Amino acid sequence: MVSRRHILRIGGGLLAGLALPRLPLAAEAVEIQMQGNADGSQVWFNPIGLRIKPGQTIRWVNLDPGNSHTATAYHPKNFERPLRIPEGAEPWNSDYLLPNESFSVTLKDEGVYDFFCVPHEHAGMVGRIIVGEPDRSSIDSGPAQAAGGEPIPEIALRAFPSVDEIMRRGIVRPA
Repeated sequence: MVSRRHILRIGGGLLAGLALPRLPLAAEAVEIQMQGNADGSQVWFNPIGLRIKPGQTIRWVNLDPGNSHTATAYHPKNFERPLRIPEGAEPWNSDYLLPNESFSVTLKDEGVYDFFCVPHEHAGMVGRIIVGEPDRSSIDSGPAQAAGGEPIPEIALRAFPSVDEIMRRGIVRPA
C-alpha cells in the first residue's frame, strides 16, 4: 500500500525537478533571409552581418518571389573562390534555392565566415558571420582573389559589414 507521505514525497520531487533551470537541447537556429525588390533590380541578404555562438545553426530562407539564390561560402572548393572562412572549417554551397526554399548549416569553428550568392555576387549580395570570439590578431577580410580564381567584385567587397561593427552590434541589417 502506498502511503500519503510517499505520494507527497514523489510529488515534491517532481515539483523540484520542474523548478531546475533548463538547458537548451540544441543551439537556436538563426535565420538569414534572401530578399529582392519587386522588379529584381536589387537583391540582398538580411541580415548582412551576424554574430553567433559556436555550434549554432544558420538557416537561409529565400523570401524573394522573383529570383533563385544561393548561400555559398568563400572557399577554393566552391568555384575556386578565395578562402574567406576559418582554415579547416567545412565550406558549404546551398545550390539554387527557389522561392520559399531553405538551407541550413551549423558553424562550429570560431572565426569570420564570408559568403555570397552565386548568381548575384556581382550585385553585391554577400554576407558575413562571426562565430564566437575570434582571435582579433588573426582577423582580416581575407584575400580578394584565389590563386587562379576570379577576383571578388569590388561592389561585393564594399558590401561586407566590418568585423568591428558586427562585434559591436551583433547583427547588421542592410542599409
